[in-house]
Amino acid sequence: MTYAKDPKLPRNSARRRFLGVAAAASARLASVAVLAAAASSLPAKAAGLHLGWGKGKGNSGEHGKSGRGGGSGGPLCFLHGTSILTDCGEKRIEDLRIGDRVVVRGGETGSIRWVGRQVFKKNGLRWQEDVVPVRVARHALDNRTPHSDLYLSPGHALFLNGVLIRVKDLINGTTIAPIAPRDDTTIAYYAILLATHEVIFAEGAAAETFNPSVSDRENFSNFAEFERLYAGEKPMAMRSYAPVLGEEGGWEHLKALLLLPFVPSHDPFEDARMTISARMKELSI
Repeated sequence: MTYAKDPKLPRNSARRRFLGVAAAASARLASVAVLAAAASSLPAKAAGLHLGWGKGKGNSGEHGKSGRGGGSGGPLCFLHGTSILTDCGEKRIEDLRIGDRVVVRGGETGSIRWVGRQVFKKNGLRWQEDVVPVRVARHALDNRTPHSDLYLSPGHALFLNGVLIRVKDLINGTTIAPIAPRDDTTIAYYAILLATHEVIFAEGAAAETFNPSVSDRENFSNFAEFERLYAGEKPMAMRSYAPVLGEEGGWEHLKALLLLPFVPSHDPFEDARMTISARMKELSI
């Protein structure tokens, strides 16, 4: 797929996470009990906990998308052409099949239960923001990762510093930035479903697999395939591989910090952004 910068592309609306940073600072000065008490005093709107995944609106295609709770609505997938590490080496995601084994974090492998597909076309004056791929440039995360440019949907999460962080929350406009396709391009996203929510390796970078809700699968163009393969199977909610931190939802950020094995003396999300920023400066030299 050929990519080009589009002046009509909506600008990144990421904002500084005052609540998240405050939570991290509080963690350095107080116990979990004090943090929990502070969280309970948040306004009802900010403290609204979204644990499910839902549908969202966007560009036309072979069906809409799945969204993580907390305000994100869009596909949570890898772009067509992404190389995924399997027990037989790297394979393009569109070539993966049910039963193939992908390498998960820790060195073991997981069997693919299903590969969901979503296709989008431009509809209107601009691409929908939650559909436009975000490019993580080669070596944007460290001096080896990813080993090639990695394209993800904005809501897809990378595994950094022991937590999951949506790639749209790491956008810096240079090494991590949305790249709008040409107007006549079709965007094809793929999601990998395993038996549990895991972290796999895409272009060498650690990224999450699909974590569906009861209704999410219906948003894929090949949903009928899943129904045929697993007819009668009772949908089961998956436990997230790790806490999800990010710009959206201050309460969720605080909740994620509280779920870590110990009270952090730092903010994993802010640390990741600082590391990526430092790496960006190194690459520009």
